[in-house]
Amino acid sequence: MNFNKLVILLVLLSFGCDSDSEISYQDPDLIFIANEGKFGTSTGSITVINEYGILQTISELGDVVQSLQVYNNKLFVISNNSHKINVFEITEQGLLLPGIEIDTNGSSPREMTVIDNKLYFTNWNTKDIKILNLFNYKLEESIKVAGLPEAIINDGENIYVGIMMNEDYSDASTVLKVSPNSNQIISQYEVGKGPTSLLKHDGDIYVARTYYDSNWNSFYGTSKINSNNSEEVIKVNYGDGVVCGGSVNMFDDSPYRSHDGGIAKLNTDLSINNQTQIGLYSPSNVYSVQTHRDKVYIGTFDGYLKIIDSDNNEINNYKVGDFPGDIKFWNKN
Repeated sequence: MNFNKLVILLVLLSFGCDSDSEISYQDPDLIFIANEGKFGTSTGSITVINEYGILQTISELGDVVQSLQVYNNKLFVISNNSHKINVFEITEQGLLLPGIEIDTNGSSPREMTVIDNKLYFTNWNTKDIKILNLFNYKLEESIKVAGLPEAIINDGENIYVGIMMNEDYSDASTVLKVSPNSNQIISQYEVGKGPTSLLKHDGDIYVARTYYDSNWNSFYGTSKINSNNSEEVIKVNYGDGVVCGGSVNMFDDSPYRSHDGGIAKLNTDLSINNQTQIGLYSPSNVYSVQTHRDKVYIGTFDGYLKIIDSDNNEINNYKVGDFPGDIKFWNKN
């Protein structure tokens, strides 16, 4: 083989190794942060961030901006104590105003998911799952539940809903499986007290739990509905004194639990692998945790969004608003 051919071969091999061994993640074009605001006021807001920093802030949006959902280049925003859903068109320049406002008739809406062009959202006051038709933005029928429904996700076929508390605000312990075809509850799982966050992974449903004793001391646990074993439920309680948060997220192709000022990987037995911890903030200052691809996003009680890479480096932080909770992401098509 002559020298020129050898150089060409080495270059091709070099490119081949790089493309196989490294995964390139595209950062989101826009990040949306729901700043809940001060309860009893209309100070809830949305912060929009792009690659250059804070692009847009929508202030005075509602009383407790609870949750966000991105779907078909639209951002859906639930304001819990204002009992409404706002819908905004998403562009590269931010959110188009004024958007659409939908009154939920005093329902105290909480969390949402979209399947088959319908938005399903949980409600505390009316104790149900309401359905918003995304063609005409009309509320359709509702699905009554026993207790106060919170987290809601779908797996493309069915919807899963966590019942966080009973009607008397004591800890509940069930996750419901709902068919969007019939709008009926088709299964119910006892997962342990306080299901607050749900995640689908490899067909299984992971449940992060937070519950309280009579003195409002917090306790934490994780459960898994195992779809590969007749939907058996595995439950783990971490006990008191273990500082965890209330969410379960995907990171590095595995379920991670919010934990001790950041996140940590869940072992197969649902114990927490402390060696995988990402995020080393004071647990008392961590208000929310979200992941997206190879980054961890942490909202803090003092009103910041912290962005951390997989090597545990804080790569950005932004002053956003009061009580940054839900965080969602958008990439242009």
